[in-house]
Amino acid sequence: MVFFSQIDQRRGGGHGRSAVVQYLSEEVVAYLHGSYPDDRVRRDMFSAAAEMAYLAGWMAFDNDEHYTAQRYFGTATKLAAEADDEPLAGHILRAMAHQAIDLGHHSDGLALAEASVSGGRYRTATPKERSLLMVVYAKALSAANNSRAAATALRAAEEDLTAASDTVTEPARVYFFSEASLAHETGCALRDSGDLRGAAAQFEVSVRKRKASAFARTHAVTLGYLGSIQARQGDLEQACATWSSALSAMGTVQSGRTRRVARDIRATVAPHLGPAVAGVSEVHQQATEYLAAQQI
Repeated sequence: MVFFSQIDQRRGGGHGRSAVVQYLSEEVVAYLHGSYPDDRVRRDMFSAAAEMAYLAGWMAFDNDEHYTAQRYFGTATKLAAEADDEPLAGHILRAMAHQAIDLGHHSDGLALAEASVSGGRYRTATPKERSLLMVVYAKALSAANNSRAAATALRAAEEDLTAASDTVTEPARVYFFSEASLAHETGCALRDSGDLRGAAAQFEVSVRKRKASAFARTHAVTLGYLGSIQARQGDLEQACATWSSALSAMGTVQSGRTRRVARDIRATVAPHLGPAVAGVSEVHQQATEYLAAQQI
C-alpha cells in the first residue's frame, strides 16, 4: 500500500488509482472470502483490505471524483469495523471529514471529525496518527466558526506529534504525516478562522520543512494557499512569485486540489493582467497551460 500512497503523494490521485482498484477487486476480495488459521489473521486481512479501500477512496477524492470516493470510504469503514481496528476507522473518518470540509459541508465535516477522535479511535492510536486526527478536527472546528475549540485542538495535535518517536511503531499509512503536514493543516485552520498572518507563517513552515519532490502535490497546494494569503494581504507581486513556484511544483501532478489552486490563481490575477504588476501575465499563462494539460 505504501507504494501506491507514494505515487498518490508525488503525482496525485489521478495517477495509479486504476491499479489500486484492480488489485483490490482481483486479489484482496478473494482473500476476504478465504479461510484463516485464527481470528488475528482474519482481522489483519480485513484491516489490510480496509486500508486499500481507503486509499482508493482518497485517490478518488483527490481527483474530484467525490461520489466514488464516498463509496470506497464507506466500504473501508465497514471493513475496519469487521477488523475491530479502531485507529484505522478513525483514520478513514478523518479522510471523510477532510472531504466534507473541502466541499463546504462544514457541519458534516465536524460530525465526522468528532467521530474520528472519539473513544478508542483516538485513544488507542499512535502519537503521529493522533496528531493527524486532531489537526483535522481542529480544521473542522475552525470551518464551523469555533476558533476557541480549534485552538485547543491544535495544541493537542502539536503535543501528539511531539510525543512521536523512533521507539513508537507507527502504522505505514501515516508515513507522510510530519511537521510539514501539521503546519499545512494548522495554516488552513488559522486561515479559516481569519488569522491570515498566523496562517501564512504556518504555510511558510510547511514549505520549508517538506520534502518537495516526494510530496509534490501538497507542496504545490501549500504554496498556492500561501500565495492566496499574500494576495489578500495586498502583496500581489509576492503572491505571483509564490504562485509561480506552486505551478512549477505541480508539473504533471493530476489532482483536483492542484487544479483548484490553478483555477483560483488564474481568477485572482485575471483582473490585473498587464505590465502594472510583475509576474501577473506569466503566472496567468502558467496556470492556463497547466489546466490545459490536465484537459480541464
